[in-house]
Amino acid sequence: MWDSCRLLNFVSNVLFMLVAAAVIGAFAQYYGLPRFLPLKTVQIHKMQPAHSAFKHITREQIEQIVKHDVYGNFLSVNLISVRDAFVRLPWVRQAKVERVWPLGLKISIEEQQALAHWGSHALVNTYGEVFRASSDKRMPVFRAPMEANAQEVTRNYRRFSTMLSPLNQSISAIRLSSRRAWQIRLNSGTLLELGRQEIEKRLLRYVSIYDHSIAHLNQDEPLAYVDLRYPSGFAVSLPKAGDSLKDKRNTNKET
Repeated sequence: MWDSCRLLNFVSNVLFMLVAAAVIGAFAQYYGLPRFLPLKTVQIHKMQPAHSAFKHITREQIEQIVKHDVYGNFLSVNLISVRDAFVRLPWVRQAKVERVWPLGLKISIEEQQALAHWGSHALVNTYGEVFRASSDKRMPVFRAPMEANAQEVTRNYRRFSTMLSPLNQSISAIRLSSRRAWQIRLNSGTLLELGRQEIEKRLLRYVSIYDHSIAHLNQDEPLAYVDLRYPSGFAVSLPKAGDSLKDKRNTNKET
């Protein structure tokens, strides 16, 4: 291979170009030459939904990052550093930075879309990811032993919400315990105990029997809880009632 003059010339030319580029870059950095090919424009774009205004990312935050983290010229600006500066904002899920010839940058930002509160200290986005930000918006509360459970809780929240929609009941809180037992708190205040097994089957049972059984026990105030962990029945607790009432067989085994 090394007997080929053409190949040797090609390799030497490539090496020369690489060395020359490195020398020029070092020279530009050392003597401070951002005045050559200076950045003139920084374009900010919202990824999704496109052409809409940011809800939580402010103009002041963007200007501060552009002022303090965008430096150098068109060639020397560190795109990764600029991207990381934007991603550190609480409401930024991801950012993409590109050079736009001849003298500009294009920064595309995906803003977090909050779906729920994660306990009392964080939020969950529509992808089931926990992020640190605050919001006064009324949203359901998710609780689980670890943040790694957030996507599972999000998936079940969507499934449970769809299953409850025929009753026009919505979820205000959902909890996965350390023993993997599920609880749902409805907006009415009623607590549904689903347990650890056959949780969807149990919730479907609740939906199917609600109108002609459970609803008749709930005339003035919402029930305190409905325990659906029974194989052939369910238990309910009326508001301010100390004893739970079990409907074991009088629903013709519809449970």
